[in-house]
Amino acid sequence: MSALELRQNVLDELEFEPSVNAAHIGVTAEGGVVTLSGYVESYLQKLSAISAARRVKGVKAIADEIDVRAPADKKTADDEIAKRALDMLAWDTVVPPGITVLVRDGWVTLSGNVDWHFQKRAAEDDIKKLSGISGLSNNIQIAPRIKSENVKAKIEDALKRHAATQAKAIRVTVRDNDNVLLEGKVDNWQERRAIERAAWSAPGVQSVEDRMTIG
Repeated sequence: MSALELRQNVLDELEFEPSVNAAHIGVTAEGGVVTLSGYVESYLQKLSAISAARRVKGVKAIADEIDVRAPADKKTADDEIAKRALDMLAWDTVVPPGITVLVRDGWVTLSGNVDWHFQKRAAEDDIKKLSGISGLSNNIQIAPRIKSENVKAKIEDALKRHAATQAKAIRVTVRDNDNVLLEGKVDNWQERRAIERAAWSAPGVQSVEDRMTIG
């Protein structure tokens, strides 16, 4: 597939995605790397545009240069965003108490500690839904757990159980017993995300470094 064909396919997918106003989004493509530029009116639209580009066959990597520019009459004050964010987190039974929220110029930063990665991701998903935000930094830390001697084996077993992954093509390295490195080649973004989730599901994992490639 040529770069021009890939670019057009991404543009078509953005136009097809109902949650994205693609009128001000630019697309370039080279060697399977797609660059998204321009601007949208909400952070959720930005994430939806990136997800739409990932669905296109032939996209190996995405460079995100999209800005969030809310109309002047729809801008939300930082204190109002902070209050909404705290309410959202409090209503979510998956997210434990103690998460702090800092908002500056519409950019939300989350801090605090949780026991599991899915709790950290749940907090992030809650904030993504808020209107008026321009970006999000998730600095929530996963609290250290009792060290497991079989982290590598647990992850490899999880990959074997997952029908959407090719476990034999993935190399799993565990450093300091809680930092996971993933290497190898996958067929698509969905498989890549499934492997990342499997790595995060192992007890005690503090970080996952994804060096997998799509090909």
